[in-house]
Amino acid sequence: MYRQGWLGWLFVAPALLLTCVFFLWPLALVGWMSLHNWPLIGRIRWIGIANYRAMLNDPIFLQSVRFTLTYAAAITPTIFVVAMALALLANGDRRFVGLFRTLWFMPTAIGLSTASVLWVWMLNGQVGIFAAIGRALGLVETDIPYLDSGTNAMIAACSMVVWKTAGFNMVLLLVGLQSIPSELHEAARIDGAGAWQNFRHVTLPLMRRTLKLALFLSITGSLLAFDQFYIITRGGPQNGTISMVYWIYNNAFSSFRTGYAAALSLVLLAVVLLASLAQFMLFRDREDA
Repeated sequence: MYRQGWLGWLFVAPALLLTCVFFLWPLALVGWMSLHNWPLIGRIRWIGIANYRAMLNDPIFLQSVRFTLTYAAAITPTIFVVAMALALLANGDRRFVGLFRTLWFMPTAIGLSTASVLWVWMLNGQVGIFAAIGRALGLVETDIPYLDSGTNAMIAACSMVVWKTAGFNMVLLLVGLQSIPSELHEAARIDGAGAWQNFRHVTLPLMRRTLKLALFLSITGSLLAFDQFYIITRGGPQNGTISMVYWIYNNAFSSFRTGYAAALSLVLLAVVLLASLAQFMLFRDREDA
């Protein structure tokens, strides 16, 4: 028994080593940096929790928190509605269903930065495809300023993210749909359940764990959003689309306030952990309670 215990630790040792080297040690270093005035060039000074107190008087940080939470609340249900609709359409053996799945999944293969650059050109009021289609159909006569307001910039970024990630979430939800035995749906129909009742009382409960995974990935990705706002909106207009990660990046690599950026990173980590814990409690299985 003693020998088997050591063998178990031996097998998990590489994973533990990687976790310590690439997660726990960097996390401890970030925590240590957050307690210092740590410029990239210059003298490092201990300042205690001054970086954390400074957040309370940082209007852009507070605005970035509000914007990040608003963005996560807006994009997550949108992705789920679109992905669920696509999964329901892609479920089954209908004609061209394979092509349908492939076309919607293709944007997933594009990097988020590449997709953001692509949408910058598509949203260009002079040479973009959206403006060209609008002029061709006679809907507009002048250039369209897609990113001239915070609302328009938010809609543009959300549209790109939905286009980019809906196919991936469609595949996740499709796996959950296809794992449900068809006999259960048939039994529900025999009992008089309509399409909505079948979906609500049979499909959704049996997809609980799939929904949990998709929701976790969507919310975590939303809280860590950076590329789309850095490339498409540049944080504008008037700092209206600066996410928490964007503000961390600005402090670390533009203002060279790495100590303050480290403190911001730990606050963001706490937000992600709280969001993950809330999801775990919300979707906890009865047998786990």
